[in-house]
Amino acid sequence: MFKILVSSVLFLTAFSSLAEAKRDQKRETRQQGRIAGGIKSGELTANEAMHLRKGQKRVDRAQRRAKADGEVTNAEQLKLEKMQDRQSAKIYNQKHDDQKRDSANAPEVEASESGE
Repeated sequence: MFKILVSSVLFLTAFSSLAEAKRDQKRETRQQGRIAGGIKSGELTANEAMHLRKGQKRVDRAQRRAKADGEVTNAEQLKLEKMQDRQSAKIYNQKHDDQKRDSANAPEVEASESGE
């Protein structure tokens, strides 16, 4: 009976770790998509996109370090989630500030203003 209980606990722990990893990966993919969408729409400048991608790489490195020993502890998982939350907020803030990519924000000069 004890062996069955221990086996069940180990299985559920492993299964929940896999589910968390899959959820983290989905979130990572969504955030990368938000950055790409911001670039495409002109909501993000090249500099903003570069900084956001660097932030995503920092999260990736932290995830690899947490998984390096084969187990992501609750403390590590909380840290990773906070990093992802902060990164998500940065993406939102950068996409919604009034800076636009140069080509999307270039003023149009009419003929009467240019002296022609």
